[in-house]
Amino acid sequence: MSVPLSILDLAPLVAGGDVGDALRRTLDLARSAEQFGYHRYWVAEHHFTPGVASAQPALLLGQIAAVTEHIRLGSGAVQTGHQTALSIVEQFGLLDALYPGRFDLGLGRSGQAKKEALRAAASAAEPAEEQIIDGLLIPKPFSWAPIFASERTALVSSLLSQPGAEPLALNEILDQIDGLLAGPYPDGKGNEVTAVPGAGADLQVWLLGSSGGESARTAGARGLPFAANYHVAPAKVVEAARAYRESFVPSATLSEPHLMVSADVVVAEDDETARRLAAPYALWVRSIRTGLGAVPFPSEEQAAAFEWTDHDRALVADRVATQFVGSPATVVAKLETLRRVTGADELLVTTITHRHADRVRSFELLAKEWAG
Repeated sequence: MSVPLSILDLAPLVAGGDVGDALRRTLDLARSAEQFGYHRYWVAEHHFTPGVASAQPALLLGQIAAVTEHIRLGSGAVQTGHQTALSIVEQFGLLDALYPGRFDLGLGRSGQAKKEALRAAASAAEPAEEQIIDGLLIPKPFSWAPIFASERTALVSSLLSQPGAEPLALNEILDQIDGLLAGPYPDGKGNEVTAVPGAGADLQVWLLGSSGGESARTAGARGLPFAANYHVAPAKVVEAARAYRESFVPSATLSEPHLMVSADVVVAEDDETARRLAAPYALWVRSIRTGLGAVPFPSEEQAAAFEWTDHDRALVADRVATQFVGSPATVVAKLETLRRVTGADELLVTTITHRHADRVRSFELLAKEWAG
């Protein structure tokens, strides 16, 4: 396959494990990913999530860079609503100074997306129906509005920013990041400051998004590469891809659109084994969709013992139905469908299993099949 395959890692905790275990497993997986031939290795940013250790991408990426040699590393994504442009540029400028030319600065909108979800829930519009486009399942959208409106989310938000602070508009923070990376940064009155480290860093800036909204349109208008999240928001991946391409304007760094699309996968030697390894995924998604954050990934025994209600099943149905599970041939066929329907220039896969060896093996089997 000519389309590159990359990895998104959450540094997941598993039931019975701890943060140290999760981080050591991430370092081991990154080394393996480099050996298997993956193009990029990205880590996510999640906060107050019991089952995810990737709270600070830049810190984790520094550790990964130290144990790998050449695989490209990045954030998927730094949440711009929680930091200043300067703090982001300094963190990734430091990484680039130590390991030049290896980093992607993937950015997401965080708080702004929450406001959009709440506005959408307040409208009377009916959600789109499930459909199949050229073999790819596009489920009905899931609404995050009840979770975003909860008291727990208010507590989380209060701890992610200074009192009274408001996140900058996406274009405004991108302008600041661009200016600081170019350096020195002027105020228009004859004063200049230079981010050290940061100015002159060799970073590839990306935007990530889960719909055809502001992130997709801004990535296109600024001539940036864009990553669309089928694994998080499968209902909106086609509209995200379309909005990005329709908005695209060539830039100094990108002459034509570059779209990466994510997918959740589990690969094993045969379909039956893969389904067994993936069985805890539904219970894990349920913990996210109930608003308490992802729990440590359950064991297969814990998943089998859980008593499901119809409400529970409906809560996770779209994510379970759009997880690609099976033998290498089965999963590659599904990924090829995703690539064809979205026109992706690159695919970003994420996998969680309870046993680390199964997770590493899943990525190994996929890489071999993808390479042909």
